[in-house]
Amino acid sequence: MSEANPEARRIPYFKNDPLLVLLLGFVTCGLYLIYWNIKMAEVINAVVEKEVVSPLIAIFSGCCFPVNLYFYYLVGQNLEVIGRKVNNPSLQDQSVLLIVLGFFAPMVAAMIIQGEINKLYN
Repeated sequence: MSEANPEARRIPYFKNDPLLVLLLGFVTCGLYLIYWNIKMAEVINAVVEKEVVSPLIAIFSGCCFPVNLYFYYLVGQNLEVIGRKVNNPSLQDQSVLLIVLGFFAPMVAAMIIQGEINKLYN
């Protein structure tokens, strides 16, 4: 983390290689995504500076399919804020993509989110 950016110190550090998120999601049959969802909820809540994804939703989104879609919906609704923090205004246009990928391939949606969140720590 950069000492020059005081905002980065408030955001929990959760930087992973997006391909590692994808690989661990497949290898563990999605169990890693339960942990990933919990950590990502902490990061997103810190970036947005309010609780938008509760830890309970993060836990159940790894176990229950409809809650999984709701998790990606909540993340997609806050992509504009994340996009401003990482200087990527086009990020808000990906909210529908996250919901669709959350339906068909949640590991790929997690990989995309992780790639954008990693930019917070550069």
